Amino acid sequence: MPRKRFGAPAEPKTVLQYAQYFQKTIGCGPNNYYFWKQVGKALGCTYAVMGAVWYYNETSPLGWWTLKPMPKEEKELAHLYERREFPYPGDEEAMEEFIIKGGMIGTTIGPKGNIENDKDESDYKKELKDKKFEQEGQKLWLRMRNEVIAELQEKGFDI
Repeated sequence: MPRKRFGAPAEPKTVLQYAQYFQKTIGCGPNNYYFWKQVGKALGCTYAVMGAVWYYNETSPLGWWTLKPMPKEEKELAHLYERREFPYPGDEEAMEEFIIKGGMIGTTIGPKGNIENDKDESDYKKELKDKKFEQEGQKLWLRMRNEVIAELQEKGFDI
């Protein structure tokens, strides 16, 4: 005996109904609005914080995440590493102004007449390290000399 069907025969589904079903299964249906709103807010806040940190990195007097001030020697050399805005080559006035201000870094002799050397950051660090080492040696030498003078004065020698 054939089976009975209850109700009317099923209507064929349209493309729109298939699309809505697909959207619901991948999490883009009308019930998922609150979730995607929260995701959007989280992404917006994250990118805002990252943008602020990036901007601070570009304009920071401290360097990247360093909370100690720069030493005097590094401040003196900071002009070598600053970001320079280059003018558009077709703009004659801007090019003349750029050359008067100092031109391009990296040329052998700049327009100011000083010879630019090819030292990199490690050479400057080595130079600073040598200078500090020499200062410590000088301090030690003076301390030892003062101790010897004090001992001789205690023994009665006049220095």
